This record gives sequence, structure tokens and C-alpha cells, in this order.
Amino acid sequence: MTKQFPKGFLWGGATAANQYEGGFGEGGRGFATSDTSRAVSPEERKTMGGSEFNSPMTLEKLKFAMEDTEGLYPKRWGSDFYNRYKEDIALFAEMGFKTFRLSIAWPRIFPKGDELEPNEEGLAFYDKVFDELNKYGIEPLVTLSHYEFPIHLVTEYGGWKNRKVIDFFVRYAETVFNRYKGKVKYWLTFNEINILGMTGYLSGGLLFEDGKLHLDEMYQAVHHQFIASSLATKAAHEIDPENKVGMMLARMEAYPATCHPDDIMNAVQKDQSNLFYSDVQIRGEYPRYMNRFFRENNIEIKFEPGDEAILKQYPVDFMSFSYYMTSVTRHPNNQTAEQKATAGNLITGEANPYLEASDWGWQIDPVGLRVTLNKLYDRYQIPLFIVENGLGALDTVEADGSIHDSYRIDYLEKHIEQMYEAIEDGVELMGYTPWGCIDLVSASTSEMSKRYGFIYVDADDQGNGTFDRSRKDSFFWYKDVIATNGANILND
Repeated sequence: MTKQFPKGFLWGGATAANQYEGGFGEGGRGFATSDTSRAVSPEERKTMGGSEFNSPMTLEKLKFAMEDTEGLYPKRWGSDFYNRYKEDIALFAEMGFKTFRLSIAWPRIFPKGDELEPNEEGLAFYDKVFDELNKYGIEPLVTLSHYEFPIHLVTEYGGWKNRKVIDFFVRYAETVFNRYKGKVKYWLTFNEINILGMTGYLSGGLLFEDGKLHLDEMYQAVHHQFIASSLATKAAHEIDPENKVGMMLARMEAYPATCHPDDIMNAVQKDQSNLFYSDVQIRGEYPRYMNRFFRENNIEIKFEPGDEAILKQYPVDFMSFSYYMTSVTRHPNNQTAEQKATAGNLITGEANPYLEASDWGWQIDPVGLRVTLNKLYDRYQIPLFIVENGLGALDTVEADGSIHDSYRIDYLEKHIEQMYEAIEDGVELMGYTPWGCIDLVSASTSEMSKRYGFIYVDADDQGNGTFDRSRKDSFFWYKDVIATNGANILND
């Protein structure tokens, strides 16, 4: 029997407006938190800690970035999808995409975030994008909020710690649900919602004038996002019963370093801190294990009357997540001075001696994807969707213009094989959209040289280049994967 993925499996690719769209200042778009992300130096890139992505933001730093005419802010131009969407979508269609994940930039629809009426130019832009996708039979998978929070809501309201922002978000969500009814069926509310519990600024618009991240404000902001997500899910279903709404988690699978019971318990707690966000959005209530964490960290979440009912009545339809790597965790009592650390997608941990690592130190663990798919499906019993996965690497353009990225093919092939094994295990998997299917600006360090795409974009870290597109070897490989529904790699 020929092995292949289930009929209707949604193969595609993923991007985000803040890293890909560009069009800064065009079409009435307002300032976003991503617009203040400067390009960091090569020395700072060596660790995630050197990134502004996860360091506290102050009002002074924010205002400086908005007025700065000397620094580099690559997310303002991204990969120029704003002007090249037809060309890019044609390339996605050539690969055979069934779906394309993108995000709507909130400040392109409501430039300040709190207006009563939307920006028609912004709405019209996405009309054109969705019409182009639909022309090729590509299903849009749309994220409502992906690290591009309107700056006005930061300076005037204090970001998501202010409950008023819930109403602004719901107005935005209802606006796009109504506008794109019949054009978009699959929606995600907040990208990697758990990142707000670590960063505060990009997705939450939180400022910390003392330079320290305040957990109480961050978790209150998360609570407001939970309520906003539930109300958006309610609206999506009422406006179009065909709509399917998912939550999105940065999945952080952590293995215990040893079989020492303390290490095992440490891994359990790491898992709970990660899955708290999906537990609330899928199960519709706060898990009891968070009570101790809140108590020991002096966190008191303010619930308004009706909040518990909202969470319970309007859970999401499916779970989506990003998966790049796993980590190893060890209880502090068992750590030694020589313990090595490994950088990752906003997580650090001990290096796993059984795994190789990428150019950026992210450990490569295909079997870990099967592990996490099984664990998530066992826990929630709802459809899963892998909406980010991929290898950031340095690509070399040969003299003839070709790009031989066998390392990327190898990475993706091994992960796809493990996806198939998970489906055979009984996991209900909707689809797969590898991250950065076309080269775009890095979320963490605002560099272009950390490339993920099947499609090469001729631009460097300073924004120099033609921005012309070209096909890498992986482009043709992935085209064959989609055309055979995975059979070409599953039956070698």
C-alpha cells in the first residue's frame, strides 16, 4: 500500500505581516510595535538575550525608535509583499499550495487601533490578496494579531493590560470577519499567545519603565487576550457558521535531563507553563496547577463578572502551534557549573547530546514533533495544525543563480516523516505550513540572512538588493511533496 497523507491535507506555507508585508506608511497604515524593532549587531545575534524581541520596552526607547532616522528597522519593509503579492502568490500556486498562512496587520485596518471606522485602503488591500489566493484555489489561513500591535494603544492605553483593548480588538475582528466572509474560513486569533507571558511588548504593547518584566501585568494582559479571543471566536461563528477559529501556541517541548525525580517534575512544570495557554483556550477555564504559580509570584488575575462564562462558552475549534526544536531541562539542584546552554525560540536549556543544531544553535529534533503531536492530541482531542516549522540557515547563491539547500530539504523531510507517523498513531492533523516559505525578516533579530524560505528574496540585512524572487532547490522538492501528498518521501 502506498503511504501518503490523508485526503484534503492542507499543505502550504506561513508568513506574518510584521516580517513579510512591508508597505510601512503606505495605504494609511499606522505605526505598529514591530516598526520599533531595530536590526541588531552580529555580536548581539549570538544570543536571543541580545535581541530587543524579548527585552523590556520603555516609553523613551519607543519614542526614540519612532523618530530615529539613522537606525535600521527592517520589519518596515520586510520582503515587500505589499507591492509583490501577485508575484508571490503565483509562486505559491506553482508549488501547489493548498493553504497560505498570513496575518492581517491590525494598524493597516485601524491605524490607531481605537477608531470607530476602519481604513478602507487597508481593507481593500487584503481584498486583493484574498481574491488572488482564491483565484488559484489557495485557502487563506489568517492570523488576526501577529506581533504588530498598534502603537497608539501602547502610548494611550498601556497595551493589553488595559481591558478597553478587548473592545478594540473585537471591533477589528468583527470588521474583517464581515468584510472577508466567503473569502476566508480559517482564522487564528493571537500568534504564539504564550509569548506575551515572556516578552510583554511586541504582542502585548506593555511598557516597563524600570527595565524589568512584571509578571502580574503580563498575565493580566494575557487574561484580556483570552477574553478577546473567546469573543472573537463567538463573533466569527455568528457572522459565518463556516468559520473555523484556532488558537496558536509556541510549543516548547522539554525533556528531563535525567530520570532523577526532580528533573522529571521540573519537566512537568515546564510543560504546564507552556500548555496553560492552550488549556484555557481549548478547555475554557484556568487550570488548577496555575493557582500555586500565581500565589508564589504574587499574581492576582482580575476577573470581571461573566469572564468565566465567556471562556467556557466560546473555546476554539482547533489548535495550531509552532514547532522548531526541543529543549532539555534540569532541576536547579542538579545543575553543575559546566552545564552547556542552547539558544532557541525564546527558550534556553541544556544541550541535548543526541541532537544536531542549526546555524543559530536551535537543536533539530524531528521525533520531538511526533512526541508533541501525540501529547497535544491526547490532551485535547481536537484537530491540530502545524503552522510553523522550519530551518533558519545561511543560503549561498551560486554563480548561475541556483541555491542548493539540501540541509533544508533534509530537515523538513524528517519532520514530515514524523508527522505521518503521528497520524498513523491516531493524531488528527489538519495541515502543515512551514515557516517563512519565502525569505522574510527574522522575528527575533530583524535580520534577513537567517533564511527559511523555498523562495529566495534578494535582500540583505540592511535592506539592500533588488528584492527579486528566485526558486531554491527546496522549492521543487516541496512542489513534489504536495503533488504526491507526501508519497514521494514516505515510500522511498
